[in-house]
Amino acid sequence: MFYFRYPAKFTRCADGRVLVELIDFPRAATDGNDMREAMAEAEDCLGSVISFAIVDNEDIPPPSPLRRGLRAVNVPLYLAPKLALYLAMRGAGISPSQLARRLGVPQTAVRRLLDPKQELSPEKIQAALATLGKHVCVAMEDAA
Repeated sequence: MFYFRYPAKFTRCADGRVLVELIDFPRAATDGNDMREAMAEAEDCLGSVISFAIVDNEDIPPPSPLRRGLRAVNVPLYLAPKLALYLAMRGAGISPSQLARRLGVPQTAVRRLLDPKQELSPEKIQAALATLGKHVCVAMEDAA
């Protein structure tokens, strides 16, 4: 099972701001005026890092274990299904054109499924995931 959240280190700076470092993406960091704003900025930063990796067809690391002193940052909800499809395709060694053939759709349709800027119904992504033998489960937890 893949959890769509990544560990981050939150550090209060001398000026009172909160610095956030995404552990699995060493070049990704952000900050906020307080913890609430820092978490919102961290989710936005994580979404941007993952979006660029998808667009550039780069590897996306699995989340490291959440260790003491770290907080979980969730992948933005708009992006999680696209990330699931991207990871399933890479894991199966399937290109967008191969998936398009399996689904009986043009390759551009698969590219839209993966495009972080495209708003699509989750059912379309679920159908593509089903073709790869996967599905997304939604869960709810108490907030930390």
